[in-house]
Amino acid sequence: MLLYMNTDTSRVIFDRANRLLCGGVNSPVRAIKPYPFYVKRASGSKVIDVDSNEFIDYCMAYGPKFFGHEHPAIKKAVTEQLERGWLYGIPTEAEVNIAEKITNLYPSIDMVRFVSTGTEATMGAIRIARGYTNKNKFIKIEGGFHGAHDSVLVKAGSGAATHGVPDSLGIPKSVTKDTLQIPYNDTEALVNVIEQNKNDVAALIMEPVLGNIGPILPEKDYLTEVRKITAENDVVLIFDEVITGFRISQGGAQEHYGVTPDMTTLGKVLGGGFPIGVIGGKREIMQIVTPSGPVYQAGTFNANPVSLAAAGAVLKLIEQKAIYKNLNDTGDKLRASLADIIMDKKLPYSVGGTASLFKLFFGKKPKNYTEALQCNKEAYYQFFQRMLKNGVFLPPSQFETNFLSTAHSEEDIEKTVEAYRISL
Repeated sequence: MLLYMNTDTSRVIFDRANRLLCGGVNSPVRAIKPYPFYVKRASGSKVIDVDSNEFIDYCMAYGPKFFGHEHPAIKKAVTEQLERGWLYGIPTEAEVNIAEKITNLYPSIDMVRFVSTGTEATMGAIRIARGYTNKNKFIKIEGGFHGAHDSVLVKAGSGAATHGVPDSLGIPKSVTKDTLQIPYNDTEALVNVIEQNKNDVAALIMEPVLGNIGPILPEKDYLTEVRKITAENDVVLIFDEVITGFRISQGGAQEHYGVTPDMTTLGKVLGGGFPIGVIGGKREIMQIVTPSGPVYQAGTFNANPVSLAAAGAVLKLIEQKAIYKNLNDTGDKLRASLADIIMDKKLPYSVGGTASLFKLFFGKKPKNYTEALQCNKEAYYQFFQRMLKNGVFLPPSQFETNFLSTAHSEEDIEKTVEAYRISL
């Protein structure tokens, strides 16, 4: 057990950062107390900080690093692209090649628009769905995270469907008045909110597996029923697979659960660590996007050639289907080991996840956002700090998913299980 961890250099850097960056960081989840550690380099399953502390990484940049850090095939593809240039503002054949591969893997996608982030992808998808249906309101799942744009950044309520209340200063209530919320794993609430807003619900956007408060999995037949209800009511079903796309399977959660939405957003894993987002959907929906239709979407960095080079390498790597079986088997074994520790120690905790996603909940296994909020956040954070001292970096929040990668070795898993045993 690592009883002492020197972080003096990180502390000095954070003192500087606090004067220059909002809260000392560039994304709130990175604000580890009393100060974050600063990474010097990363390779495979490990990150090494500026004080030379090494950690087994299960954050994996919050999901993109499916193949671990510094994968040689992705590095090679990006390096070769850099030799040819890194931004043109002019179409490249790579856009067409990657689009063809995505449409072959996702039956829900006939056409795509490449963007730079998952936030842009979900923002564009909602706009397109509204334009296609000529309706104003859309439904989101309580606790579902779809980036930080105004219309989806609303507080997650509990119980019955509620109108959205802005979750941040700077967002007028008028912006979120058309955002409706329902609990996850609750088809009755979905039916009710559609009936209450008859003829003005454009879309339901949802993570098929809730990632930012979990992972929390869909109950049996839930997604199938959601698909049926939205189809019967002419509501565009958008699966936000920015986290689950290419991770749970080649065709994402929709392939795994056998449910085909009308639109899909992708990101994270596809970029191999480079910024990318994808808006995809049925041809009749996507053809209304500019310049072929009246729904505007544009971006200087759309279809960035460096990100597409990385995406090409990722798509080639996942052609080896054994990757998924091996990684998902590792996930099963890890979750089982953690469950055994909890049972041995008689702790009132639970383990959730599927495929290469896993999480220790400091409470009962939740089925929705309200139940997730009942977990002991303070106890989890103490546990997170202990895990750091034992050489394992987990996301520093009870409400973030842990990610396995193909770079995690058997030795990594053994050390991790022992770190859990000690830290709990």
